[in-house]
Amino acid sequence: MGPPPSGIVQLQDLLTRVISLSVGLAFVALLIMLVVGGIRMILSGGDAKGLQGAQQTLTWAVVGMILLVLAWLVLKLISSFTGVDVTQFCIGFAPNCL
Repeated sequence: MGPPPSGIVQLQDLLTRVISLSVGLAFVALLIMLVVGGIRMILSGGDAKGLQGAQQTLTWAVVGMILLVLAWLVLKLISSFTGVDVTQFCIGFAPNCL
């Protein structure tokens, strides 16, 4: 079997980088939302509506964090049960797939 077409390898590298970047951006967004929620809570000054909005921001940030961690745990569980590293993106016959 000869080398894979260069387009496949480039597509695989691109998708791997996009997935890694999106996970990193999700964590950055999570941290920003936690900080924004905390600042909103501090600046609410006892206003019930402002405090409720800040609590919702913090609640959804924590829910997002839990979902990210659960997704990672599910992938690790699948990987440990099957022996296949499902966290590595691979297209068919690219060199690192064999």
